Amino acid sequence: MTERFPFVACAYARALAARSAAFRRQLEPDARELEDDEEFGPDPFDEEGEASGCFGLKQRFPDRVLVMTSNACFMNCRHCTRKGLLRHAEVVRSDEELAACTAYVQEHPLVRDVLLSGGDPLMLPDDEVMRFVQAFADLPQVDVVRLCTRAPCVNPARVTRDLAVRLAASGKVWANTQFNHADEVTPEAAEACANLVNAGIPVSCQTVLLAGVNDSAAALLDLFRTLQRIRVRPYYVFQCDPVAGISHFRVPLERAVEIARACADRIGGLGLPRFVADIPGSTRKMPIELL
Repeated sequence: MTERFPFVACAYARALAARSAAFRRQLEPDARELEDDEEFGPDPFDEEGEASGCFGLKQRFPDRVLVMTSNACFMNCRHCTRKGLLRHAEVVRSDEELAACTAYVQEHPLVRDVLLSGGDPLMLPDDEVMRFVQAFADLPQVDVVRLCTRAPCVNPARVTRDLAVRLAASGKVWANTQFNHADEVTPEAAEACANLVNAGIPVSCQTVLLAGVNDSAAALLDLFRTLQRIRVRPYYVFQCDPVAGISHFRVPLERAVEIARACADRIGGLGLPRFVADIPGSTRKMPIELL
């Protein structure tokens, strides 16, 4: 199993897993990861065959693109959409490849939002992270450069004050991270998020609804309130993607809708994320009530 879906976890993630069953479930391999190959494929969004024609750049929506900066993470989440793709993903490394990505953005004037993803961009040294940020922040058409990283949760020491100040300098960087359970919001995680927020970087959380981790209104409300206390905006709660190897994490749609409605009844709009699903071929993230 780990030959197909490798186990990776930094020291901080392993220590957190030892204390939290909810987090441990996201980290430990499970034999059920091999059960759903016939029903689900490894690449439902056709990222390997993505038709942008630009190495390492993916575009599904008119106003935003995703740039693959890394094919490694501090922890391999067992529910990851790209769990079967990362090791052989097209990753932008050279100056020439990055220049081709910026040229692609310039050739598509509707693009105003660039997501730096992977893998985790913060697996790279600070100077390399800034090379990506600056390349896109320098483009007048780009309003937002999104740093998509789970480092605040799984390796918070990586998010230093110095890096946060450098990231904030352009005035265009936003951080998207992922916390799935209140256990993950440790003092170290809160400090990492504070480094970003205090530097002027908005931080949003994209939670994944996971069976056995957070599939109750009580667990999610605890998470949302905890995130608000550290000034992180609960942004999305995602249904698990239709990807090979994660069906045991998937929460039935009817149950997901029940949870979403229960949360909406008990917390104000500032603490209430949108409950959505990412559907292959869709032009937007779909509210689960519409599915």
